[in-house]
Amino acid sequence: MANHESTVREPLILGDKTWHQITEDISFPVEGKANKWWWIVFSISALTALYGIGCLAYTIGTGIGTWGANKTVGWAWDITNFVWWVGIGHAGTLISAILLLFRQKWRMSINRSAEAMTIFAVICAAIFVTMHTGRPWLDYWLFPLPNQFGSLWVNFNSPLMWDVFAVTTYFTISLVFWYSGLIPDFGTIRDRAQMQGKPLRRKIYNILSFGWSGNARAWHRFEELALVLAGLSTPLVLSVHTIVSMDFATSIVPGWHTTIFPPYFVAGAIFSGFAMVLTLLLIARKTLNLEAYITINHVESMNKVITLTGSIVGVAYLTELFISWYSGVEYEQYAFINRATGPYWWAYASMMTCNVVTPQLFWFKSVRRSLIATFIISIFVNIGMWFERFVIIVTSLHRDYVPSSWLIYHPSFVDIGIFIGTNGIFFTLFLLFCRTFPVIAIAEIKSILKSSGSQYKK
Repeated sequence: MANHESTVREPLILGDKTWHQITEDISFPVEGKANKWWWIVFSISALTALYGIGCLAYTIGTGIGTWGANKTVGWAWDITNFVWWVGIGHAGTLISAILLLFRQKWRMSINRSAEAMTIFAVICAAIFVTMHTGRPWLDYWLFPLPNQFGSLWVNFNSPLMWDVFAVTTYFTISLVFWYSGLIPDFGTIRDRAQMQGKPLRRKIYNILSFGWSGNARAWHRFEELALVLAGLSTPLVLSVHTIVSMDFATSIVPGWHTTIFPPYFVAGAIFSGFAMVLTLLLIARKTLNLEAYITINHVESMNKVITLTGSIVGVAYLTELFISWYSGVEYEQYAFINRATGPYWWAYASMMTCNVVTPQLFWFKSVRRSLIATFIISIFVNIGMWFERFVIIVTSLHRDYVPSSWLIYHPSFVDIGIFIGTNGIFFTLFLLFCRTFPVIAIAEIKSILKSSGSQYKK
């Protein structure tokens, strides 16, 4: 018997598509020519990326004295941006792994882009990890390998070392998950290139597809691998940002030394990750003509996740304030009073407005299903989550126990340039991904056509 869905559920594929039309629509951005909008956005992103690379080169040549960091605020934009980028990379694996295990069909139109976003976000995060040492050419000292100073072993008790293992493992599993999912679609592009008489494209995609045959045994192994990787990825979604949060939670700095950080950071990472996925997909669905596959129903489902995680983040903020008062520790109390009323009150106000107030608009169905409102709110969420990391890091450091060492942190043009440059690198990589790989999983979309296609729900 055919697997039919309730007619109450909205279709996930619009336009009465056939299997052939699905292949044609999703393959077109790869096989056709880029439109002017793609070139405009790509040019802006590439120029921004080049500016950022220039700032990185200047930092390597001159030293991290070019940054705005001072003797009191040693960690500033570098660690803020690192945590922000790692957080953005969380939604990809969550959509791919956890929603796959729960058999959520709405993930199939968005998982490919989300997984790619994860890879590119972790690459951007790695730039700050590499650069913050000041001498990136000596970063091999961080590994437990013999070097010119004898056996220099890293401190395995340090949460910074846990970070290295957690993020590296996360990146590796995410990369394998993303690439293995692409293999059947590479086979499709290869076969279409042969029919179109394009031998070079056929050779390239044949190599990328590892000679994908598409027989029953290949599909069986493909699905088994997807489940195994999903099982491995699911605990990583929870563990990676938990370990990132322990960089702060295991310290004794007032404002950091708190046990709520692990769940609070994980919820915030999923929150910001889903917002960035929405920002990218709303642009991609319009510029690549994928409205039939990335529907308002998909947008609404993602907005529900943002509402949930945004509410969890809001509760975490209020819990922090309560515990700082309830603890009776005057240093802890001052840290939070200083955040709200001190020199950086504007950053705290921006964080609370963007992360707590703005997502609550999604309780209204008209807002939740509005593409313009969703796009604007998704950008506000990403801004708010950046300010959250900035508030946690800078306001906890700029005033310590000795008033004579109180300082205000001012980012330099190099700090700002590197951050803007990583955004350029991120969007440049994503735009190149849209032109070389199918943005939506062709095989997975076809698997739900008869249960979720608009013509089968009439």
